[in-house]
Amino acid sequence: MDLIDLVEIGPRLHMLRFPIGQAYLWRDGGDGRGEERLTLVDAGHSRAARDIERAIGGLGADPGALRRIVLTHCHRDHVGAAGELAERYGAEVLAHRLDAPVVRGDAPVPEPVLLDWEIPLYEHGLTVPPAPPTRVDRELEDGDELDFGDGARVVHTPGHTDGSIAVHLPRHGVLFVGDTIASVGGIALGVFHVDRERAQESMRRLVALTPSTVCYGHGDPTPGFGGLG
Repeated sequence: MDLIDLVEIGPRLHMLRFPIGQAYLWRDGGDGRGEERLTLVDAGHSRAARDIERAIGGLGADPGALRRIVLTHCHRDHVGAAGELAERYGAEVLAHRLDAPVVRGDAPVPEPVLLDWEIPLYEHGLTVPPAPPTRVDRELEDGDELDFGDGARVVHTPGHTDGSIAVHLPRHGVLFVGDTIASVGGIALGVFHVDRERAQESMRRLVALTPSTVCYGHGDPTPGFGGLG
């Protein structure tokens, strides 16, 4: 399961796209702005670490500058390589308090309530190798501020999982929405939720933030949410 593509979203933001799902790299510092510091939002599947390292190196950056890995939720295609990368480079792993026990392997992955048409898609997603138990260095709550992107904010978005989060960079208009919303064939509520009604509430909260760049766990980034609202 190799990296398919490395896509520039902006001068400081790249998407790392895998056969299933994607991760994002944000770059702070460098180019005369002090020492470069890298943040990953999600970490691909469990065999993705080398591909992520190569992608970072291909940008002329040093993987050793990886400071943190922010996990939007506990699913295998988002957590997979986080532990290996964190161990190798001393990066901090962050996840919401409610998903942290799953990430650590202390609790089972929550089972979604599937619609009929979601069942074959869900079974296909299980071809992604399971994520190994991964340490969580910081447990997040709604409203927490993170030290990247000139002040990133955690937005708790329960529904996809109990501890799903989005990450908002208000000074840059960037919003990482995880799997609450997807942009596959149009912008819409994502799939495989443990509580679809709560996911819809979370989606409405995210849309109200009116970002200028939206980064999804599945599907291409978009300039805002289009007609959603």
